[in-house]
Amino acid sequence: MTGVRKGLAKVEFALRWDPSPAGTPANDLDVVAAVYGAADPHGTPVQLVHFGSRSPDGTITLNRDSHTGQGFGFDEVMTIELDRMAPEASRVVVGVVIQNTDGGVAGRMKTFADIGGTGFRIREGHTDLAQGDFAAVTAATAATVAEFTRDASGPWSFDLRLHGFEADPEAFARTMGALR
Repeated sequence: MTGVRKGLAKVEFALRWDPSPAGTPANDLDVVAAVYGAADPHGTPVQLVHFGSRSPDGTITLNRDSHTGQGFGFDEVMTIELDRMAPEASRVVVGVVIQNTDGGVAGRMKTFADIGGTGFRIREGHTDLAQGDFAAVTAATAATVAEFTRDASGPWSFDLRLHGFEADPEAFARTMGALR
């Protein structure tokens, strides 16, 4: 399913990728979630959760964080408890950013084309809401994937929003929720 589903409570965003070839710098992808308030749903996030951080209210948790892509199945997993979020929260955008700790490939930032086996899965309980890969944004260094929104009536809905960015992690975090 790639369209809207209403009444979501607790969702899981999972990310996978293949390890880099032997003797080359590790591929490090990170899940990023930005929470926006109703007063500024496309501006500055009121919460930004990624590796090394957590949501102050405990509603977003990075359960698994990989720096190499090694392992079976999904390498990073983030849980988002929409039903526990403050009433002021009206929008959550989830994305993926490539960390370039080695200075990139041939002097440039790595893109999704440089990393094999990328994929994501979004689910609620045992129901998959969406799954896919980054084939549509191969030239990007980061991408938004999912958007969860609610209006004053309260139920959360989901839309798949795969959109690539050519930005470093800091710039991506600042612009990932901008109006497009």
